[in-house]
Amino acid sequence: DHGKTSLLDAIRGAEVAKGEAGGITQHISAYQVVHNERAITFLDTPGHEAFAAIREHGALLTDIVIVVVAADDGIKPQTVEAIRFARKAGAKIIVAINKIDKEGADPNRVKQQLSEHSLLPEEWGGETVVAEVSARTRVGIDHLLDMILLVADVNADKIVANPARLAAGTVIEAHVDKGEGPVATVLVQTGTLKRNDHLGIAGAAYGRVRA
Repeated sequence: DHGKTSLLDAIRGAEVAKGEAGGITQHISAYQVVHNERAITFLDTPGHEAFAAIREHGALLTDIVIVVVAADDGIKPQTVEAIRFARKAGAKIIVAINKIDKEGADPNRVKQQLSEHSLLPEEWGGETVVAEVSARTRVGIDHLLDMILLVADVNADKIVANPARLAAGTVIEAHVDKGEGPVATVLVQTGTLKRNDHLGIAGAAYGRVRA
């Protein structure tokens, strides 16, 4: 409960967290926002320790992992686990210190804890980008988005995809809709997906993009 979904809500101007059971994300969702005329795709993965396997799946899908730490709570065991998943996946890490407007918030204590886990903030001479934000007041949101684009640019040789080829990606979630039939949330990781393209998914499953 460090405010990951609330932070994403602030970024995209929606209110998803209120609809989650107990305010805890129980599935992976994908959202896209445009900042400085560039698209950023977010995967919102569960923070609760019971959903470790789903979160590891999320880390393996991403180029940049944003580890959200509450400024009043500090690093928790699942935070350490998320850092481990991100490193294992070879993803770049940005730390968002959330809830900086809250009573008892101590961003410097969080930075000290980060340094103990080999994530030394840039301002302390390290290489870890740390952004101080508040999902409630929207303070620091633009700066965080700027930092995401900057980290993407610095690592462009590793994370730029080719839009001119056939699409390849990963199914994040799927369900059967009464009116539409099978519906999947797909993260296209390279290439361009178009309507009427044929898909071969997960072995024997296949189909055509209808919408």
